[in-house]
Amino acid sequence: MGKMHADDMDLVREFAASGSEAAFATLVRRHVNLVYSAALRRLGNAPEAEEVAQNVFIILARKARSLRRGTILSGWLYQTAQLTAANFQRAAIRRQHREQEAFMQFSEQSEPNASWHRLSPLLEEAMARLSQKERDAIVLRFFENRTVREVADALDLREDAAQKRVNRATDKLRDYFVRRGIQVSTAALLVSLGTHAVQAAPAELASKIVATAALKGAVGSSSTLTLIKGALKIMAWTKAKTAVVVGAGLLLAVGTTTLTVKTIHAIRAASPPDIQGAWEGTAEILGTQGVLQGEKARSRVVFQFFKTNGTYTATGVFIDTAPDPFRVTKFTYDYPSVRFAVGQDFVFEGKLRAGAKEIAATQRRGNLSATMLLKRTVSPDATPEPLAKSEYTPRTGSDLQGTWKSAIGSGRYEVRLAIRIAETSPGTFRAELDNLTSPWLGQPMTVTYNPPEVKLEVASGAGMFQGEVRKGNTELAGNWIQGGGQTPVVFNRADR
Repeated sequence: MGKMHADDMDLVREFAASGSEAAFATLVRRHVNLVYSAALRRLGNAPEAEEVAQNVFIILARKARSLRRGTILSGWLYQTAQLTAANFQRAAIRRQHREQEAFMQFSEQSEPNASWHRLSPLLEEAMARLSQKERDAIVLRFFENRTVREVADALDLREDAAQKRVNRATDKLRDYFVRRGIQVSTAALLVSLGTHAVQAAPAELASKIVATAALKGAVGSSSTLTLIKGALKIMAWTKAKTAVVVGAGLLLAVGTTTLTVKTIHAIRAASPPDIQGAWEGTAEILGTQGVLQGEKARSRVVFQFFKTNGTYTATGVFIDTAPDPFRVTKFTYDYPSVRFAVGQDFVFEGKLRAGAKEIAATQRRGNLSATMLLKRTVSPDATPEPLAKSEYTPRTGSDLQGTWKSAIGSGRYEVRLAIRIAETSPGTFRAELDNLTSPWLGQPMTVTYNPPEVKLEVASGAGMFQGEVRKGNTELAGNWIQGGGQTPVVFNRADR
């Protein structure tokens, strides 16, 4: 198993380095069944699953350079397939709504009278607005084409009471359609319901259902199981919501308005949006100065939220300051609020907004605080892979490649720094900074080199060296710039 994973990442690195079509084709052949199956279970539609699979491998091609050593590619592809399929579903729903609206607008322009094509897309929503008793009356009278007497017998009502219930329900349906711009008379609505509400099913469907029932509930596909479980959950939720709303009505009747508001809030919180997945934003590094005066250092941050047995947990990584992921603690999700801690003194508190696609938050450490905005993403940024020793070992032909060390300040205020620089190709560099007097290790840096001038800037903006190469490429002499101030500093080679 380990060999397979190592081969996967070897192929990823080969593709990232040279664009090898053969390496990428091998990855696709090796993992396409996994990706396609994950998407198909989520979407239940073969053409859509194929489209998602294509997008997942496009994402892999784009993210190949940033995948870290040790990544389990099959796990990464599975998660990417899940997130991509979920995004596909949301886009499809929005597209269907737009198409339905466009169709209705066209119908309104081209048809002077209400037609079944205009009524049918909204019928189920209109029916959902009726009470159970009213809905039963409509189904009996028009979906099953029963007489009023038969409706009365079925509902155990007098005939005139049954007619009133049907009329009341019909008026509610008509009002619903009119509020949505569909002018329809009661007579036209009754004709449409009686004629079109129930259509003949395919001849073979009944026999299929009977055959399935004969298996005593055995279900042939995971998608069918998913639909059944989802329907049961919705039914249970509807029942619970009805009970709570009735209770809320009783509370209103006796004047306990405060409790009613809390009860309604409980209804909304009972089925909160699922927040599993990747969330990305930029965090201010509290208490740390940037390069310019008054500027704050910042780091991109990615959180991964997980849900197990109804409980959320999370991991995170500060991409521009620390290469190692961390686990958050004390995770609380009380819709719309999200709260968790990182370490001993970092607290994150936020609220979902924008359709559960954003979390507007405040981060706090001690007495310091700053705002932060996290957004859902299916392709989060990744930390650069740490430099291997072989990549920054000094070599002939590169003035900067190697390890450089220095100290800024003195005594208790001394800050010891180490910088590793790799020249990956002529004029192209990667660098990392270690603050040896703190836990800040492996911070990415950008390198600008116009011999003999050199600029090394911490990716988070927490400081910058500006100077030149001296003494046969053994010194970097210049200034460390932070908070608008400059401190003379000399970095010496530490590996010769």
